[in-house]
Amino acid sequence: MDVSAAAALGAGIAAGLAALGASLGNGSIITKTVEGIARQPEAKGALQSTMFIGVGLVEALPLLTWVLALLLMFTK
Repeated sequence: MDVSAAAALGAGIAAGLAALGASLGNGSIITKTVEGIARQPEAKGALQSTMFIGVGLVEALPLLTWVLALLLMFTK
């Protein structure tokens, strides 16, 4: 298995940018949830469940990008 330098560089950049985007997205989701709970404490349960769904969807992006990066590196 010979991995070219360009494929390794592309895979690393893709994985890094996906992780950066996911961290920014998660930060935004959690910030808005905390603000919503501060405004309406009685809506805590609904806001938290929606937050967890959103965080799960955002976390799917780096996982899919990681798989794509591996495919980019190890396929000819």
